[in-house]
Amino acid sequence: MNTKGTIRVLEMAKKMKNLVSFIHLSTAFCYPDYERMAEKVFDPPANPHEVLRAASWLTDEQLNLLAPAIYQKHPNSYTYSKRLAEALVKESYPQLPTVVVRPSIVTPSLKDPMPGWVDNLNGPVGLMVGAGKGVIRSMHCYGHYHAEVIPVDIAINSIVVIAYQTGRETKRQSEIPVYNITTGDDKNTTWKQVLDIGKASVRKFPFEGPLWYPDGNIRHNKFIHDLCVFFYHIVPAYFIDFLLFLFRQKRFMVRIQNRISVGLEVLQYFTTREWWFDTNNFKSLVRILNPVDQELFPMDLTVIQDEPYIESCMIGAKLYCLKEKLENLPKARLQNKILYVLDRLVSLFFYLLLVYWIVSYFEPARELLSYGGPVVRYLPLVGKAVFKDEAI
Repeated sequence: MNTKGTIRVLEMAKKMKNLVSFIHLSTAFCYPDYERMAEKVFDPPANPHEVLRAASWLTDEQLNLLAPAIYQKHPNSYTYSKRLAEALVKESYPQLPTVVVRPSIVTPSLKDPMPGWVDNLNGPVGLMVGAGKGVIRSMHCYGHYHAEVIPVDIAINSIVVIAYQTGRETKRQSEIPVYNITTGDDKNTTWKQVLDIGKASVRKFPFEGPLWYPDGNIRHNKFIHDLCVFFYHIVPAYFIDFLLFLFRQKRFMVRIQNRISVGLEVLQYFTTREWWFDTNNFKSLVRILNPVDQELFPMDLTVIQDEPYIESCMIGAKLYCLKEKLENLPKARLQNKILYVLDRLVSLFFYLLLVYWIVSYFEPARELLSYGGPVVRYLPLVGKAVFKDEAI
């Protein structure tokens, strides 16, 4: 769709006699093999026409088998097809007044139509809700990398202004114009900062009916993350479905966790890499607007305050996606407090069980813990295992 659909739209545009602006919406992440993304269209990894021709006679099974070789450094078909589509748009320039716009990860609105407005659970919003509901407990992410996101209203404002600017140009540039709608070097909020603010926000404005206490974290190490996914995601999902099976209820938790795993795999590609973009063309847009239009179409990313913005995103997800009411917050906070106590008790039991297993099978560990005296002696499970040769 991203590639063939672009061809069809371009063919239709060529029949329009009074077309003054053709905006192609791409993605900022369609060039994963570049350390820094300039505002220009680079050569595609393959001829898009040849790729479409091959896809027309290959079966789905054959395409899936060939996908790793076709995608090369691209993580999925989305970024690959977007890159091919850019090459097709470039072919039509300057015959058509085409422009390539590359927004980064789109997040809830900053101001318009209201702070935190969002109508879907894609991307970071879905991650926030999943973590806030206690379903997502671990994510593979490099916390010191900056979070490359853009509020949806700023992205839309930019697209409107770009269309206006393209339409008023009397002479087209030698190269197709490209705008990276990204934070660039202006705002370097890290994923760790986003997580910390998000945790504080979800405790202040908790979601209703959480599955467990929201206390997830990001892990730099992939092996540690995979262990946490097994114990915090997979095991609880199967346990809950087992209980539902016993009570003859419809099982759903494993299915939800599988969908979450797929979504996390996609998002984690972007949170374990550092992305840098040139944004000179994007930042120049504000200079073509008069003061009134600058108020109507704000595009300044430096005015975003992280804490109020992330808090508004959390509230927006509650109100507009989950349809929860703010007047139910006292009940939700009480649920969170109860789950906090349960979470700590379960964690304590798990670690005691782990230590019990270790000292039961590893004599050096038992000898070492025996020096703990009364403190270890009266620990549930562990005390009996350590001092099993004595009368406790």
